[in-house]
Amino acid sequence: MPNTIIIGSGCYIPNRVIGRDYFMNSEFYTEDGVKIEKPVEETIAKFVEITEIENRRFIEDDLSNSQIGYEAAKIALEDAKVDGEELDYIIYASNFGEVTENGYADFMPTMAARVKNKLGIKNRKCVTYDMIFGCPGWVEGMILADNLIKAKVAKTILVIGAETLSRVTDPHDRNRMIFADGAGAVVVKSTDEENVGIIAHNTICDNGPELNYLENQPSINKEVDQKRLYVRMLGRKIYEYALKNVPVAIKDTITDAGLSIEDIDKILIHQANAKMDYAMIERLHRLYDVKEYDHAISPMTIQNLGNTSVATIPTMYDLIIKGKMEGQSFKENGNIVMTSVGAGMNINAIVYRFP
Repeated sequence: MPNTIIIGSGCYIPNRVIGRDYFMNSEFYTEDGVKIEKPVEETIAKFVEITEIENRRFIEDDLSNSQIGYEAAKIALEDAKVDGEELDYIIYASNFGEVTENGYADFMPTMAARVKNKLGIKNRKCVTYDMIFGCPGWVEGMILADNLIKAKVAKTILVIGAETLSRVTDPHDRNRMIFADGAGAVVVKSTDEENVGIIAHNTICDNGPELNYLENQPSINKEVDQKRLYVRMLGRKIYEYALKNVPVAIKDTITDAGLSIEDIDKILIHQANAKMDYAMIERLHRLYDVKEYDHAISPMTIQNLGNTSVATIPTMYDLIIKGKMEGQSFKENGNIVMTSVGAGMNINAIVYRFP
């Protein structure tokens, strides 16, 4: 059975740096629609204290999701030294597609098809597929790619994660300060080399009472247009769900790979909230009765890039493998985990071994 290895990567990090001053003129409301009367500076400072997000990146007005996805994909293909005509699949993960000026999600044509067009790929057998799976969408795209390669349906696949969340956030919701824009991509390829690449993966979908922890809703300020929808999340519910379920899902995947926590060199975890990420990594180690560990095992980008949803993990991967994250690197023949949690609620994890 063939295995799936990453042979190239790329990312697009927008140039616009959005700091706390950007939100100083905001009027924030509670989830119940009550205006928050305390000074906005206090609200922002408390937010930074909890999430550690000091800066985030927004795309320019003349750019789009598919454009930044294309930019990341182009770099990944060049890095992999792969001609786009060789691709069997393009898998594109996003939550809102090509967001229109009035904030609507646009998926027709698919994001993958738009990128294939921008890349100028003529191969009619290159299948374009959109993965809509919440923040875990890119990881799930990688899992799909692995399944396609192991089934010998495909040999070379481009997996993109890109989002423009700045265009779907409620200006009156404090949570808008979490979200950001960005794109990441990798090229994966079939190999006959044994025990390398994606050696284990798991996906969990809890779609009962957790279904609406993340959804689209009108503004929490009832005085403004209630027809336009924005991303809305129940922060406390998500925090509790993630802490209970994500560490167990990661451990199960590591076990499936025949490994233990001491065999894992890095954990690339979705950057949603620094406090939540720290807690999940701590609980994971606690499952192994490990109290002391090197916190560098879990690299962090959220402080300066914010939560870019599906773009988070491929962007982090690209930065580390190209030596652009200080103090972070991958080991030859080392094992890493890629894991995410998000709307659905969905959780997934991959154990990847470098060739």
